[in-house]
Amino acid sequence: MLQQPAFGSRLRKLRQSRGLSQTALAGDGMSTGYLSRLESGARQPTERAVAYLAGRLGLDVADFEEPAGGSLANALSLVASTGSGTAMETLREALAAEGHEAPVLRWQALWQLAGQRRLQGDHAGEREYLEELVQLGDAVGLTALRVRGLTRLARCLRSLGDINDALDAAMTAHHLAREDDLEVEDRAAVLLALVSVEGEAGRTPDARAHVDELVELVAGRSDALWAEAMWTAAVVRVRQGDHTAAQAYLEEALEKFASGEDLVLWLRLRLTAGRLHLEKLPPDPEAAERCVTAAESALAFVGTPGLRQQLLALKADLAFVTARYDDARALLRELAQAEPRMTYRERVQMDILRHQLCIRSGDDSGIQGLRALAEQAQADANIDLAAQIWRILAESLAESATQRGTAV
Repeated sequence: MLQQPAFGSRLRKLRQSRGLSQTALAGDGMSTGYLSRLESGARQPTERAVAYLAGRLGLDVADFEEPAGGSLANALSLVASTGSGTAMETLREALAAEGHEAPVLRWQALWQLAGQRRLQGDHAGEREYLEELVQLGDAVGLTALRVRGLTRLARCLRSLGDINDALDAAMTAHHLAREDDLEVEDRAAVLLALVSVEGEAGRTPDARAHVDELVELVAGRSDALWAEAMWTAAVVRVRQGDHTAAQAYLEEALEKFASGEDLVLWLRLRLTAGRLHLEKLPPDPEAAERCVTAAESALAFVGTPGLRQQLLALKADLAFVTARYDDARALLRELAQAEPRMTYRERVQMDILRHQLCIRSGDDSGIQGLRALAEQAQADANIDLAAQIWRILAESLAESATQRGTAV
């Protein structure tokens, strides 16, 4: 049985969310005075009245029940105070039920839920929330909200391998942030996204110019924003072939950024450092191994499916570089058994390793596999990744030819 005053409050919210006056909702089947008393809580609703109002609003009778966690504002407060999975589920239910809440509250709810998806490595789920969030930010008209939504969407799209759309979102956010002279945090976040996407798109000169702007913007800081800037600057330098400068940026971040600031970022920095140690020429597997050890200790406290898979992928690459091919295959099999929680680039890198192992075992299908990956990355406008795959293919072909010559 629906009870007052909760029913009246809920009814009023639902009516207002549809832009209806009391007269319009009452129609010919109910007096406006009776509807007014229902909304104020002065009258207990009858089953007939509830059914009539549900039909007028296009709802089920059950929709008049308040969400289990209360209002969207209450659910957001719960998330802010606990951040638990239960609180997030309550927020999700409240968002689905409370389509009439203030747009800014809905924006905050979508932001929180998208962030949860991102931490889980569910970038497709994150994208759904972010696309609604961006539309809502445009409707609200607050530049800061528009920029934050577009920035997060650009990073999500990059993770999914949708480089062209990611570039559009990042460039729009960058233009809005500069035009409105937003706070340093917003401008830096935009630059982080823009540089990453430009790097993937093969626009290295643009990425270098923007990363220099970013480093200057965060100079003097030692927080998470600064650490991400150093990390991004290191990645750009690697793509330019300047591994010495890249290592300097990353080592500074590893040294100055404390795990207490943000343990997830601290862990991701070590995963990135480990991968850079393997990518530089010549590779430094001992340094990469130290990064793996540090990452494993942190993973016990902030383990998410995505981070676990990133660590397994790094260990597989390390096993390949150190000629432990059976270990690399075993780690890839372990990764294949889990639901993918990695980015587009990370998944492609695992495919690259699989094909390299095929070539190593004398299976020429690995060569065709690498060629197909390179062509697909090129078609996806992921120029940097395509160039990396073509290089690996050329090296694999040369190594295969050498091995066959030796065998002869």
